[in-house]
Amino acid sequence: MAGPSQQDQVRGLVVIVSLHFADIGVRNVRAVLRERPRPDSAPGLRYAQTTLTGAIASGPPVLHPGRAALLAAWEDDAALDRFLAEDPLPRRLAGGWHVRLQPLRISGSWPAMPVETDPGAARDAEDGPVVVLTLGQLRLRRALPFLRANSRAAGRAAADPSMVASAALARPPRFVGTFSLWQSTAAMCHYAYGTDRPAHQEAVREHAAKPFHHEAAFLRCRPYGAQGTLDGHEPMAAAARAAEGSR
Repeated sequence: MAGPSQQDQVRGLVVIVSLHFADIGVRNVRAVLRERPRPDSAPGLRYAQTTLTGAIASGPPVLHPGRAALLAAWEDDAALDRFLAEDPLPRRLAGGWHVRLQPLRISGSWPAMPVETDPGAARDAEDGPVVVLTLGQLRLRRALPFLRANSRAAGRAAADPSMVASAALARPPRFVGTFSLWQSTAAMCHYAYGTDRPAHQEAVREHAAKPFHHEAAFLRCRPYGAQGTLDGHEPMAAAARAAEGSR
């Protein structure tokens, strides 16, 4: 899949989001958490977060103790290419999987990661695989209600055959997030808004009534440019096969 067009970049800054996962061992995960890139250290970097990872499932969080993730936002693909070629952190994560994401829609706000979306691109991507990122800066006094609501929604998502790959992201004490890859926008929307699947909507209403987070954002993206494997397979290829099988 191709990235944003030159016309998109001429109209204005297009922020590319990248997500990297790798199984590197517990000791190396600690080192990666200390090596979070900063915008003043990597040309074109707008935001970065290194995190622990876990499974999206019903019940208490289940960590992958030896797996690290890097979530980052870039001015363009060239900036990410330079980082991959020159920075030592990608070499630590080289044995895993990474994917490039074109932001399509954002709900809420995440000031540290200024995202510019393109409504035209969102319409064009309606039928393809879609990635959803959730980002939150947790209010610690709301941690237990958040975990209860999240457990219900996560359990329903994990049981949905249209979700091809997923991961929980966390950098204690406050950063929490999720990554999920769906075989289509329609399938993702059915999980999120379908009347027969209320767990996600209940969590959204509970957050709206009494927020779990100081800041929160829900970002829908078009995935492209994936490399490597995650849990023994390439998720983008799996999403394509699942989409083809559902037609």
